[in-house]
Amino acid sequence: METVHKRTIGWVMIEALHRYGIDTVFGIPGTHNLEFYRPLGALGIRAITSRHEQGAGYAADGWSLQSGKPGVVITTSGPGLLNALSAAGTAYCESRPMIILSPGPARGAEFADVGTLHETKDQLGAASAIVEWGRRVQTAEEAVEAVHDAFELFATTRPRPVYIEVPLDLLEETTEISATALEAREFSRSAKPDPAAVVEAAALLAAAEDPVILAGGGSRGAAAELRALAERLGAPVVTTGNAKGVLDEHHPLALGANLRLAAARNRARDADVLLVVGSKLGEAELWVERLEARGTVIRIDVLASQIDKNQPATIGIVSDATTALSAILNELGEGAPRDGAPGVARTLAAARAECAELSPENTALAEVIAAALPENAIVSTDSSQIAYWGLLNVLRVSEPNSTPYMTTYATLGYGLPAALGSRIARPERPSFVVIGDGALMFSMNEFITVVEQREDVTVIVVDNGGYAEIKQNEADAGIAPIGVDLAQPDWVAVAAAFGGTGHRAATPGELSAAVETAVRDGGLQLIHIDQAGFALAEGA
Repeated sequence: METVHKRTIGWVMIEALHRYGIDTVFGIPGTHNLEFYRPLGALGIRAITSRHEQGAGYAADGWSLQSGKPGVVITTSGPGLLNALSAAGTAYCESRPMIILSPGPARGAEFADVGTLHETKDQLGAASAIVEWGRRVQTAEEAVEAVHDAFELFATTRPRPVYIEVPLDLLEETTEISATALEAREFSRSAKPDPAAVVEAAALLAAAEDPVILAGGGSRGAAAELRALAERLGAPVVTTGNAKGVLDEHHPLALGANLRLAAARNRARDADVLLVVGSKLGEAELWVERLEARGTVIRIDVLASQIDKNQPATIGIVSDATTALSAILNELGEGAPRDGAPGVARTLAAARAECAELSPENTALAEVIAAALPENAIVSTDSSQIAYWGLLNVLRVSEPNSTPYMTTYATLGYGLPAALGSRIARPERPSFVVIGDGALMFSMNEFITVVEQREDVTVIVVDNGGYAEIKQNEADAGIAPIGVDLAQPDWVAVAAAFGGTGHRAATPGELSAAVETAVRDGGLQLIHIDQAGFALAEGA
């Protein structure tokens, strides 16, 4: 069949996205969104068809973390959009860029309640309640301008998801909008930091006897500047989960993403000068209500509204992390790096002991898994005990975004599609998922997406028989186990049924061999670990 090229509103919106470097989109084609799909082939944009819109959103998030561009999700109206909103909630809570495109009711049919296909009371209102902003456009010019506005948001302030709704009749209209209107625009970064605040901050850091840097997700684009400042000051760096790897975790000043462990958290709390870069210091990152820093606090954030959030600042610098850290380094001037702060190794050892005490079985197994993984792997995780009680604490990574995760939103079903999106964006790095059996059940339909896309993704599923964390919560509350002991499929057979390869690993040696085989053979690979039957040492 001959392809028909019509410059519809859908076409020019996709073309505008392409001008910003978007070469991959995620979603599911449907009756109402075909005009978003029409131009993809002609523009050379890869379409990834997930098996659920939630998976499309999580895959787009993983792709975004690796590519540095916003993930783009195309949904149908009504159920397709609503299915994607968990992913939008994730992107909002974790401050990540995402664009969701969906058709909406034709102009004049809003709130008609006449039983049209996919009719939803107020889908714009539903989406707008989750994203940074939602917009229903009325003309070709408004549609294209919404795309530009999204990229301006991502470039100049806190990146969060946006939703653009196009009335169905408008989406299908042709347009003569000029090519110039579609050109990508350059946007100025956030406001330059207040020079007086920079001078004061540099003076405090230079005089500090025990400075500590606490890096959040807003620091991920400033890895070089962060490292330079840490070395200049001899300051240890502790990160949130979203900033894991912003300082190479093998670096002698790295305290890792251990902020939720008291040993590392208290190291930050007790600093005489604490520099917080791009973090709201939320409860989900701290695992306590507030940090309660005892010394002078300097905070850098792109939003003024964040400067005193959850922890008052002595000095607030409103700027993006790269600009602000560069300004502080310039103010400090030339000087020999200080010796590394004493006690980093001791703090790490204390954090490891604390982790082992809180969850010995997950910590020990996580160390075995970490030892088996390739050094340069991207390791996506989920809201599973093996992740937040183990792997995210013991695995050391060398660059940011190496462990796609969602610390605050803590959704289930994220890991597998995020690993697929990560692999598509960074095919030179092995892509792994380490996930619990309960979480994997939320997205195992995406096994077939991995196979269909001919990508290499290895899933390590740690089977603890269901929702072990909730089972413990019930026990702590005096509730007999209910709804938490789950039936398990034959995971190896499931992988084979989807066209992949399954392995069972009961010892560290078997796990290492399975990982090596998975990386060598590629495709969809699944390694099943029965946690109760896994021997943590050979011959045990």
